[in-house]
Amino acid sequence: MFVFLFLTVLTIYLGYELYWKRKNFPPGPCPLPVFGNLLSLNSPPPGYEAFEKWTKKYGSIYTFWIGSTPHIMISSYDKIKETFIRDADTYTNKVHLPATDLFRGGKYGVIDSNGERWRDHRRFALSTFRDLGFGKNLMQEKILLEVEDIFSKFDSKEGEETDIPLVFDNAIANVINQLLFGYRFDESKQEEFNQLKKIIDDPPKIFGKLHIFLAMNIPIIAKILPESLYETQFKNFRDSAFGFFQRQIDKHRKEIDFDDLDSETSDYVERYLKEQKQRKDGGETESFSDVQLSNMCMDLWFAGLGTTTNTTTWALSYLLHYPNIQKKLQKELDKVIGSERLITTADKNDLPYMNAFINESQRCVNLVPLNLQHETTKDTVINGYCIPKGTGVVAQISTVMNDEKTFPDHKSFNPDRFIDENGKLKKVEELIPFSAGKRQCLGEGLARMELFLFISNFINRYTLSPSKEGPPSLEKTCTSMVEPRVFSGVLKRRRGDK
Repeated sequence: MFVFLFLTVLTIYLGYELYWKRKNFPPGPCPLPVFGNLLSLNSPPPGYEAFEKWTKKYGSIYTFWIGSTPHIMISSYDKIKETFIRDADTYTNKVHLPATDLFRGGKYGVIDSNGERWRDHRRFALSTFRDLGFGKNLMQEKILLEVEDIFSKFDSKEGEETDIPLVFDNAIANVINQLLFGYRFDESKQEEFNQLKKIIDDPPKIFGKLHIFLAMNIPIIAKILPESLYETQFKNFRDSAFGFFQRQIDKHRKEIDFDDLDSETSDYVERYLKEQKQRKDGGETESFSDVQLSNMCMDLWFAGLGTTTNTTTWALSYLLHYPNIQKKLQKELDKVIGSERLITTADKNDLPYMNAFINESQRCVNLVPLNLQHETTKDTVINGYCIPKGTGVVAQISTVMNDEKTFPDHKSFNPDRFIDENGKLKKVEELIPFSAGKRQCLGEGLARMELFLFISNFINRYTLSPSKEGPPSLEKTCTSMVEPRVFSGVLKRRRGDK
């Protein structure tokens, strides 16, 4: 009798898992009980091949199960336009993962919040950054000051093996730190930068572990993992990051003249605290809280720093693997620039191969194998299937940027794929490293300017050669996000006094 009951229950359970719960969603890979399809992303990591295989088998829209939760994967640019761009309001929400509460303290920030809080703070951040020179000549001037600082550091180490990424990390950190807090990490603040660098380096190490990735997405695994293997790591990161940001906030609050709220604002935190004071005077205390400010600092830091430093280190890694591409870039620079003068955004249209190199670097780096998990704000229809409100939907940009139809031989690094028959830069809509829709990366404008100014000026001034250890690995092993490259190189000045 017991055996009969057991087999009956097992049959019903498997019937539900393998058929019933899937029947109203687009076809996709068969999920395992508890894990769904997540384990497929680790064989081999980081999952690009699995998503490409499923797209070929099921089409550009299929269902991917994260644990017991269905997510509709949108894996072609045409379908991403149809959903995330043309019907953007239906996909503005973000799936809330319980893990975010561990390091945020709730639904704060702009990356993991929804509704009015998300709209209000995204709008406020963009408005503040525009007032501070975001996308204008003032921002370019700040970046070029960091370019010159990079030159001074590298010039003193010409011919030696040098830690290239660390210098770029410092420079890129200076740009976003000036926007947020109004100061640079100069020589007197290097220890502070080193502490912050450790905080910045933690997320890939934490989120990249398979057991952490699974626990973040499958609640039962989070419950059975020892606290030291899961919760403690998130809490330690939160305490370190928020401790740094709170010190900056407290310092700003002491220095601001709140009796003159209309005075010129020098950075984001000052503008936020003034807005907080105005709202508090009007009786509104929730939306612009200190915990929200700490979370915004974290989001803006990683939006303005993480993608740029990561892409830059990979771009330079590709240079080391493809010296002929470096020669071709320098040939174009010699023709168009022809001197050591600083390259500006005014030169951008005259440097098609440089732009193609940066485009191909972004395409090949392809930072997130599984893009952010959005959820529908209302019942909708996708590819003829009725999708309920609250269902996860993913703009799977990694598959789009690996699409063989658009990018033949996509595993090869080939900037020429972005150059047309007339030698001009080719616009390829499928290149969407900053995602698409209303949650497109908040720091995109700044990141694009930094990538062009830092990389073009560096290649114009130096020839980069591998250290005795050789070029860095181009292998990607992380489960949830691509890690930056760490390597040494040897620099040789191309022009000027030696």
